[in-house]
Formats: sequence, structure tokens, C-alpha cells
Amino acid sequence: MTATASALAAPPSDLAERPNFLTNGHGLKSWLLTLDHKRVAILYLIAVSCYFLLGGIFAMLMRIELMTPVGDLLLPDTYNRVFTGHGVTMVFFFLIPAIPGILGNFLIPLMIGAKDVAFPRLNLASWYLYMTGGTLMLIGTLNGGVDTGWTFYPPYSTSYTTTNVLIVGIGVFINGFSSILTGLNFMVTIHRMRCPGMTWFRLPLFIWGQYATSLIMVLGTPVVAITLLLLVFERLFHLGIFDPAKGGDPILFQHLFWFYSHPAVYIMILPSMAVISELIACFSRKRIFGYHFVAFASIGIAVLGFVVWGHHLYVSGQSVYAGAVFSLLTMLVAIPSAVKVFNWSMTLYQGSVSLETPMLYALGFIGLFTIGGLTGVFLGTLGFDVHVHDTYFVVAHFHYVMVGGTIMGYLGGLHFWWPKITGRLYPEFWAKLSALLVFVGFNLTFFPQFLLGYMGMPRRYHAYPEEFQVLNILSTAGASVLALGFVVPTIYFLWSLKSGKLAGNNPWNARGLEWETTSPPPTQNFEFTPSVSREPYDYFEAAEEAAGRGVPPARSH
Repeated sequence: MTATASALAAPPSDLAERPNFLTNGHGLKSWLLTLDHKRVAILYLIAVSCYFLLGGIFAMLMRIELMTPVGDLLLPDTYNRVFTGHGVTMVFFFLIPAIPGILGNFLIPLMIGAKDVAFPRLNLASWYLYMTGGTLMLIGTLNGGVDTGWTFYPPYSTSYTTTNVLIVGIGVFINGFSSILTGLNFMVTIHRMRCPGMTWFRLPLFIWGQYATSLIMVLGTPVVAITLLLLVFERLFHLGIFDPAKGGDPILFQHLFWFYSHPAVYIMILPSMAVISELIACFSRKRIFGYHFVAFASIGIAVLGFVVWGHHLYVSGQSVYAGAVFSLLTMLVAIPSAVKVFNWSMTLYQGSVSLETPMLYALGFIGLFTIGGLTGVFLGTLGFDVHVHDTYFVVAHFHYVMVGGTIMGYLGGLHFWWPKITGRLYPEFWAKLSALLVFVGFNLTFFPQFLLGYMGMPRRYHAYPEEFQVLNILSTAGASVLALGFVVPTIYFLWSLKSGKLAGNNPWNARGLEWETTSPPPTQNFEFTPSVSREPYDYFEAAEEAAGRGVPPARSH
């Protein structure tokens, strides 16, 4: 083993012995004015975690209310405000920014061998825009709330409700600029700052996923931003844009909103898919089967995602012919998603699979996303959608994709790169237990909702017929298990910051440039500019090298 390899393999005796991005300035000012992409990622981690907690509290209030057929915890208006707060917080301030803002910010420069993102000041500005939008949303939500649902459908949102539509709408509008700036920054960084030898087809699939996500952010977010701005103008100045009583068209709002909001589903799921590709390759010790197909599938999902929005409008007066076209396009977007699942499965086949915690989340993702995707095909079918529209079947499908997909990928990625971010290991036993709790709790929460929706229970109601109570109690019990599954990682991650075992620079024996620098990385990421001469995920060559040096192929702790 060479001196360099030895240095990379062995953990330091103390993290304070060498400078890194965490020790480069300790004051609050050094964090709030930082231009280091890794510190910006930590700022996103703190903020996103707070909004996740808030959205989770709203969710638990809803589930406790729904344990009984009658409204005995929340008033009807309060329930409407709670589920709107849950939706707005989780979609716009957790699911969309979580992986790009945290893992994307931290990893993209490291993975391509760059010292930072292309526009460091723009990167910090995007976080401040996110915080500004989030603060306005928080003020509006906690000071009376909004009762329109997270979709803000007019004319109710423009003319009738007396809740805080203006301030929350402006908050989401400002947050949209954060997404646009982040996406633009990532695209320029990937195009212009790759190290020598890092060609497009030597990029990790995480980078391909983030690039596809950035395309949607840049092209789609302006549409919903201007739509919400028009809604604010109509409410302020009584213009006839969406209100039919004033000559407006409420269906126009739905078209504009879903033109962005269905691609937004892929803003949430594509980064998670990108994480899963990294986890599957590492813990199978194999190159991803059909690398090029998986890479182009990310771009295909991003492109096709823009032409399927009409399947949200089957019952909104849309023509049958338009419905048939959107139904066909919805079937087509399932193909690149299926390609990814197939290729991950083939990567697992005859691989040296190691069931570490990140891998458990990856396997959970494949199972849950497959169910979510298949039920999405059901909902894309005209005849079936008419019957289950606005029922809990839609709620279950959405959460199987978003929670079962996005959050499983997010937690898997956070566990995978936590040693790189902090230089510390978490307790593996508790991590595996939390992964089990999340998987079991999730299925117990949302699978009964498929049955509820098929039986005809409408969503957004706080009261329901008694025959639905048993399944609702089961769903609430599952939500309690799921909440515990989210609390446990929070505890051991915080514990690991001080008491966790020191991690080596590459505790997983993974491939990729981010593992060739120290843990935590220095401020400039690399001591010398790296160069790339191999294909990504060259685990076969790595295994041969490790065997020659007597190094075990994978880490367990």
C-alpha cells in the first residue's frame, strides 16, 4: 500500500488535527456569509430539517383527527388549514429542496473534481431566498393559515377565502427563485468545471440525475412562479384572470399549475433516483448495469415530464381526445422509470450485496417506488381515474412516490455520505432499526389508503362514514411507527457529531472522487486537482487492487 493510500484508508486520530470546511471559521458570521458549497449544504440541512419537522407535526394532527369518523380534535376550518400547511411545507420547502440543496450542493463539486460551484455567491443567495420564502410561508401558516389546499385553486383562493393566501403565495413565489438559481448554478458547474478526464460518460449517475433535475428547475419553475404572482394580483387588484365571475378562466390556472407541478414530482424523485444508483453500485460492488441507459433515462424523464400534466384534468372539462393523448403520454413516461428499476435489479443480480443501512433504504426505495409508479399508471388511465379521482387512492399513490421514493432516497444518501460530511460514523444497529421502522411504518400508513380510495373515501374531509374507521386507525398507527423511524436517525446523527467513531476517508470502499479526499473535506475540496482516467463504478478493478493489497472489499461496523 502506498503512503497516499494508507493516509486515505486510516482514520485520523482527531478531526481537529487537520483543517477542514467545518473548522475553517467558527463564528455565526462565518457560516451566514460563507461561499463554501459544503457549508451552504449544511445550512440547507438545518433549514430543511426544521420544515420537515413542521410538516410532520401537521401530518400527525391530521392522522389523529382521522382516527374517529367525526371531527373531535380539529374544527373543520382548522383541519383545512392543517392539511394545506402540511402540503405546502412538505412539497415546496422539504421535498423539492432536500436532495438538491443538501446532497447536491455538497457533492456535485466533489464528484466532478471542482473546488466549488460555478457561482458561490449565487449559491448562498439561493439559500437566503429559500429562507425568505420559508419565513413568509411560516408567518402565514402559523398566523391563521391557508385553507385552499396546496394547489391554491381559484376562484376560491382569489375571491372567497379570508385566509393568508397572499403572504403564503408570495413565500412560495420567492422560494421558486431559489430553485431557479440552484438549477442554473448546477448546470453551469457540471458543464464548465469538470476536472481533466471527467467526460460526460465518466460522470457519476448522481450528477446525471442532478443535471436532469436542474433542467426542470430552470424551465418549469418560472411557470408556477408567474401563475402564483397572477393569483396574488387577482386577489389584490380584483383582476379577471382566473375568476369566471370577472371573465377569467379557473381551468387556465389548473393547466399552468400542473404544467409545473407534475414535472415538480420529478424534481423530487429524480435526485432520489440518482442517489439510489450510487448506493446500488457501491453495495453490489458492481458497475451499474446499462450505465448509458440509466443516464439517458434521467434526461428522458425530465423531458417527458413536461407533457403529461393533463392527466390531472380528466374531470375538469378537458376534451376526451385531449384526455386520451395525455393518457398515452403518461404511459410513455413510465418507460424510463422502468428502465432504471430494471437496471438496478440487474446490477443486484450476482453482485456482492452488502446490507448496510444505505442499501436497506435503496432496496426499500425500489419496492415502494415500483408500487407508486404502477399505481400512477392506473391513475393515468382515463376510465379508472374518473372513479378514484379525489379519493385516498390518489393520496396513497402520491405518498408512495414522494415519501416512499424521495425520502427513502434522501435518508439513504444522508446515511451514505454522513461519514464524508462529518468525519464520524453513526451506530449501525440503530440505523438499521430506523430503516426497518420507516419501511414498516410507511406501508402501514399508506397501503390502507389505497383500499380506502378504492372503496370511495374522498380526501380532504375530516369526517367520514363509520365503515372506513378501521383502515383509518391502521393508517394512524402506521404514522406513529413512521414518526418514530424519523426521530431515531435525528437522535443518533446528533449523537455521532461528538461521540461517533472516526470514519476513514472512504469507509465504504466506494468509487468516486468524493472518496479520494479527506473526511470532512478541506475548504478547497482537493489538495491537488484530480484527473480521471477510468470509467465510473470500476468496482471490479477496485476489488482486484484490494485483493492484491489484502484490503477487505467492504466496510462493516
